[in-house]
Amino acid sequence: MARLKQKRDYYQHVAVFVLINGLLVGIWALTGTVFFWPVFPIDIWGVGLIMHTWNTFSPGSPSERRIRRQMERMD
Repeated sequence: MARLKQKRDYYQHVAVFVLINGLLVGIWALTGTVFFWPVFPIDIWGVGLIMHTWNTFSPGSPSERRIRRQMERMD
């Protein structure tokens, strides 16, 4: 159950990342400035998203089968 919540939280994080940074790029495009300033929040937030991706899908994470096996032992 925690694994499903972790994946749901990750996909919400990706959606918010795309929406907010898309909005920032849109503001940049509307203002007509030459310097692409949204690169800073995209890069900084992107590092956090990469770490969240690693935490959610890293090979060290327990598999669904291992979780079920542990739950059966607890019954």
